[in-house]
Amino acid sequence: MKPKEILVFGATGQIGRHLIRKLTKNNYKVVAVTRNIHQKGYFLKMSANSGYLEIVELKKFDLEKMRSLMKTSSVCINLIGILFEKGHNSFKKIHTDVPNLLSLIAKEEKIDQFIHVSALGIDNAKDSKYAISKVEGENSVKENFKSSVILKPSIVYSVDDNFTTQFFRLLNLLPFMPLYYEGKTKFMPIHVSDMAEIIFKIIEKKITEQTIECVGPEILSFKEIIIKMLNSIDKKRFLFPMPFIFAKISTKIFELMPTPVITTDQLKLLKYDNVITEKNKTNLEIGIRADRKFYDEIEKYSYNWKSGGLYSKNKNPAKK
Repeated sequence: MKPKEILVFGATGQIGRHLIRKLTKNNYKVVAVTRNIHQKGYFLKMSANSGYLEIVELKKFDLEKMRSLMKTSSVCINLIGILFEKGHNSFKKIHTDVPNLLSLIAKEEKIDQFIHVSALGIDNAKDSKYAISKVEGENSVKENFKSSVILKPSIVYSVDDNFTTQFFRLLNLLPFMPLYYEGKTKFMPIHVSDMAEIIFKIIEKKITEQTIECVGPEILSFKEIIIKMLNSIDKKRFLFPMPFIFAKISTKIFELMPTPVITTDQLKLLKYDNVITEKNKTNLEIGIRADRKFYDEIEKYSYNWKSGGLYSKNKNPAKK
């Protein structure tokens, strides 16, 4: 039996758009919550099957409106998150207070499933405000909604992300690329389509009371990721380990950008590997594979930064 409705907060982000496409394609009714329906709503309408998506504008966290939305829903998914603080959007507000509020209301309204997307690689990062706020958010959710599912993905990437697209832009423009912490930090990048599939299967299988680490099929260092991206756009750049003091200065410069490539807080987080911790189950252990490989997927959109664009040919097809 399908849920009455699936309520999605943070629906207009990278994961949200792909997830809504997946859910509505499989005949699930989705209620997508956004702060600006006129600015962001059309993205979602283009993603969903007609008749299976309702878009609701919620500019402020109106408790009564949130309760009314949950009353008609069986599943609530929280995808709300930020990579850097800006204006009134602090890490504590978005990553701690919002999950706490949503999980409390979900408990009151007896939602069947509450799925909260957090992050991998945050448990030991005691010096990062981002990490601290994420951990506190996870703890609040577990305390408020005992049967919740906490998802902890490594880097989630796609043509819609703020990771590969930002670095492609830099690699295309700059003659060099600094390697923070010598480029040794490890990641297990997961494609957004695989991430959406994991959430979909959790709903289908009615999985509850789990913390699941969501990872792709490869362990890649930051340096390896940059090299794969350079190979994908047929560029050569000087890669050099940047001393920490100069790294901090560089992040201050990046923070002046409307969408920073890296911030001072992210630099702190980059000290810690973003791989399986063995403290929790992984998507593989619950029978959900994520097989898309990093190079194969970025090749599908890296032409945006190649000389010749869409009609360019890869000069180094063997270098993956």
